[in-house]
Amino acid sequence: MKLIRLVPALAVIAALMLLIAGPGTRLGLWEFGFGFTLMRWALYLGVAAAVLGIALLIIPKTRTGNVPGLAAAAVIGLATAAVPYLWVQQAQSVPRIHDITTDTVDPPPFVAIAPLREDAPNPLEYPGEETAEQQREAYPDIVTFRTDVYPAIVFDHAVSVVEQKGWELVDANQDEGRIEATDTTFWFGFKDDVVIRIRAFNDGSEVDVRSKSRVGMSDVGANAARIRGFLDSLEERLH
Repeated sequence: MKLIRLVPALAVIAALMLLIAGPGTRLGLWEFGFGFTLMRWALYLGVAAAVLGIALLIIPKTRTGNVPGLAAAAVIGLATAAVPYLWVQQAQSVPRIHDITTDTVDPPPFVAIAPLREDAPNPLEYPGEETAEQQREAYPDIVTFRTDVYPAIVFDHAVSVVEQKGWELVDANQDEGRIEATDTTFWFGFKDDVVIRIRAFNDGSEVDVRSKSRVGMSDVGANAARIRGFLDSLEERLH
């Protein structure tokens, strides 16, 4: 039966589409929109392979002699479909924003990174109050970090955290208390820019962080997670 031979091939095609979606985008072989299309079709084909594989396993006459192939198709199909499905669920659980900052009233400005974003689809300027409201509702924990440690010491530790995380350090201006860096996402190779502002506050310091994606309407929560990770690491180093 041709369908029995087709189902495993369908599962393999779905898995391959998923596997090349990100790296192909990262290598510049296609635009990120096409990479997302590949993921969407990997989901569709993965579900189809899993459903057909399970259905054919249930029918004794059709599964004769090809139980391993059908079982593999079901497993591969389900595993392949799970990745884009969970990604979509994550995207739907967060607001469609891509500029996150600990200070929505006076967000740290990008200076050294500005020329690097000239051709970026997302403009450099902070989007405004609508984005701020969505952020406050979705990420109420993203707020200014304050410590009793002197600004110069905080600055040095902040630079170390940037380097520790493997971000590309673009500028570190201690006189202005400003650190700018770029983080490249692992799978799709998206460029997200970060600016860190360190200022004196009472007898210590306050640290504000802003993380902004160059492309995409939604960051799927990546910028908020990046800010949390940075501040957690910084706090750990300071105490």
